[in-house]
Amino acid sequence: MKITSAEFVISNSRADRCPVDGRPEYAFIGRSNVGKSSLINMLTGRAKLAMTSSTPGKTLLINHFLINGEWYLVDLPGYGYAKRGKREQEKLANLIRYYVHGRAQLTCLFVLIDSRLEPQRIDLEFIEQLGEGGVPFALIFTKADKMGPVALRGSVDRFLKRLSEQWEELPPYFVSSSARGTGRDEILGYIEQVNRSLRQTAE
Repeated sequence: MKITSAEFVISNSRADRCPVDGRPEYAFIGRSNVGKSSLINMLTGRAKLAMTSSTPGKTLLINHFLINGEWYLVDLPGYGYAKRGKREQEKLANLIRYYVHGRAQLTCLFVLIDSRLEPQRIDLEFIEQLGEGGVPFALIFTKADKMGPVALRGSVDRFLKRLSEQWEELPPYFVSSSARGTGRDEILGYIEQVNRSLRQTAE
C-alpha cells in the first residue's frame, strides 16, 4: 500500500463522538512507552503526524487520522501507566474499553508489544479481554532494532508460547522497528488486504 495522504481529523475524549461515516478503522494501542507514536509516524511516512515524547502516557485522547481518504488510523491512549492518579487511570480505562468493545467501525486493533521484554502480565490480560469480547486484533512487536535477530526471535516465540496456552489459534503478528522501517510493508499490506476483502463483501 502506498500512502498518498494522511491527515488529522479529530481528537476525542469520548468514543461516541468519533466519526460516523462508516469508514473502516485500524486502531493502535499498547502499554505506555511501547513506541506507538513512532510506529504511526513510520507507517504513514509523516515524521510528526503522531506526537512522540520521552514521557510515557502522553496520548490521552482518541485521535483519528484519515489515510488516503479511505480508512482511519486511530491512535488510542496507552494502558498501564502507573504514575497517573487512580481517577485518571479509571477514566482512560473506561475510554479505551468503550471504544475497543463498542466501536462498530473498528476493523482491527493492533496491540503493540515491546519485543525487548519478557511477556508482561498486563499485555496478556488485555489480549485475553479482547478474546472474550470477540474483538479482531493483531500483534505488533516493536523496537526490533534494539536486539539481535536470535534474541528477537526468542523473545517473540516466548510471547507466542504464552498466548498458545490460552488460545487455540494465534492472531496475526508483525515485527517492527520504527527506526529502520521494519514491518512497514507487511502491516500496510495486511490493512490493504482486509480493506479489499471488505470492499468485495460489500459488492
